[in-house]
Amino acid sequence: MRLLVLSILSLLILLLDFYCYKAIISVFKKWSPKTKLGFAIIWWSINILLIIGVFAAIFLNLFLTARAIILVAFFLLTVGKIFMLPFLLIDDLRRFFIKLKRHKTPIKTTKQTIGREPISRSSFLVKAGLVSAAVPLSSLSWGIISGAYDYQVKHVKLILPNLPKAFDGIKMGQISDIHSGSFYNKTAVKGGVEMLLKEKPDFIFFTGDLVNNLTNEVKDYQDIFAKVKAPLGVYSSLGNHDYGDYYFGKESSPAKVKNLEDMIKVHQIMGYDLLMNENRRLKVDGEEIGILGIENWGMGRFPKYGKMEQAVKNTGDLPVNLLLSHDPSHWRGEVLEKYPQIDAMFSGHTHGMQFGVRLKEMQWSPVQYIYKEWAGLYQEKHQQLYVNVGYGFLGYPGRVGVLPEITIFELKRA
Repeated sequence: MRLLVLSILSLLILLLDFYCYKAIISVFKKWSPKTKLGFAIIWWSINILLIIGVFAAIFLNLFLTARAIILVAFFLLTVGKIFMLPFLLIDDLRRFFIKLKRHKTPIKTTKQTIGREPISRSSFLVKAGLVSAAVPLSSLSWGIISGAYDYQVKHVKLILPNLPKAFDGIKMGQISDIHSGSFYNKTAVKGGVEMLLKEKPDFIFFTGDLVNNLTNEVKDYQDIFAKVKAPLGVYSSLGNHDYGDYYFGKESSPAKVKNLEDMIKVHQIMGYDLLMNENRRLKVDGEEIGILGIENWGMGRFPKYGKMEQAVKNTGDLPVNLLLSHDPSHWRGEVLEKYPQIDAMFSGHTHGMQFGVRLKEMQWSPVQYIYKEWAGLYQEKHQQLYVNVGYGFLGYPGRVGVLPEITIFELKRA
């Protein structure tokens, strides 16, 4: 099925390549035959080799760096051509109506209206399309070069009125959405982990999506994330990508079960306390708070593996309960309505769509039209939610405006 889908997409992209190629050739009429031939060889060599490269990147065991270069180049060029497409369509529609008008107009009048203007307009539209293609190409390229690993440390004061005195002023860190299968720069990834550890958090949450599809994607980065340590522990939960659903399908199979077992082992090896519909009591100077973690629970097409009724067991006596739940839609979908004992929930999942604006006074991203809570701190009555926009990236191998995040919370009573 993946091969069929990819084959159909490749055919559509080749048609788009042909359409763009013909438009460019039609504008640059003064090119010599030799120049046109050279352009054709370069154009089709790049585009066909990239399509072959995408198949190899998906179905063969390529080095991560080679895989990343192929997919990045393919993504950028395809986006550029898509931005060019509306201008070409407008030009073709304009030509169509001109021809239609000429067909209905007497020959004498047609001669007067032909002139050079239609050609100049075509040239303008195609060149405008080339410029429009260059804008996303340059900005997205900058997002890859500058944004993919530009880790930002966000400091957040989290006020919890019932917080025990022993926890007042304690520091907690959060990272989310590592997506290790997308990485291509170990040095940069290590630098982000060092930034987290430099903050010296007392305990740390990791809120899911360690990989894109398969557990073995993390093998080259496992030693780096194993360095994430804290005096009071590192607690983790699973995200929608950690189950292998997007690779094996929703139905269970021996390979899929093995993949999940390997995922659980990786958390253990790295020293993360993986919470799967369960809780822990975190004790400081004889006082306790609850740390709860559930499996992925998402709205719509996302799986609901999480079981809150299991996670909250034996937590009724605790003054504060903190919940790790990967998908922020879980907060409004279930937590607010049914579980008032959850004081704060910590999520990821949205990535902030890896594109937008985040300022102190305002923030915007297209993802806000999908998720009401998509980045930062939210509160409804006494319950709070924090959405981390992620440590890694998925699909587009960069970030524009919404940069990778390391969150440091200071827990306060008031």
